[in-house]
Amino acid sequence: MSSRSLDMSPKQFRRWRKALKLGQKEAAEKLGLNKRMIQYYEKGERDGKPVRIPRYIRLACYAVEKGVHDFDGENAV
Repeated sequence: MSSRSLDMSPKQFRRWRKALKLGQKEAAEKLGLNKRMIQYYEKGERDGKPVRIPRYIRLACYAVEKGVHDFDGENAV
């Protein structure tokens, strides 16, 4: 895999949430965010300025999708 960033679009983020049948509040809780950030990510902007979905959120989305709820550095639950 190259070192370039794999961006997640607002549309892809929303599709991820919907595929897991999560409401915005539920997605926020699973990702450790507030609901407003979910809304910004889905809209792709905040106060008229573009919002990128950071790598750690993309990775957290992947973990949630795979059933990982938490990780202590050694064990996933």
